[in-house]
Amino acid sequence: MGEPRRPDRVAESIREQVATFLAEGAKDPRIRGFVTVTAVEMTRDLRHANVFVSVMGDEAAIKATFEGLGSVASHLRSMLGKTLRLRNAPEIHFKADESIAHASRIEQLLAQIRTDRDAVAGEPVASAADDADSAAGDAPDPSGTSPSVQ
Repeated sequence: MGEPRRPDRVAESIREQVATFLAEGAKDPRIRGFVTVTAVEMTRDLRHANVFVSVMGDEAAIKATFEGLGSVASHLRSMLGKTLRLRNAPEIHFKADESIAHASRIEQLLAQIRTDRDAVAGEPVASAADDADSAAGDAPDPSGTSPSVQ
């Protein structure tokens, strides 16, 4: 029963080792910018590891970073084999993780929908300052009269 979970355990160990290597030991000058290891998927036979990374930066920096990652993959493979004491070290394949960019795009679209809906309804778009004023009790009385101070 423990066998199907082994690829998951090895994947998590690989994710930790690769993240540490990229943060501390990557000497390739092409690996620049903010690189985050988001996930690792292993094949059942533990021969191949797809390492998903998120790279912040412009297109040129992202392309250069993936070229650098490709060049350090063999070194990383031998290091993982020794560190994790695997009989056969998995072949490392770096893949772009687009989930962060995708989530950002969804948030942007939802904000646009809210803005358009409020504009069609004729309601002014409430700002954080308006919300703070309402919460502080500075809003006028609905009857149109000002509250009296006693």
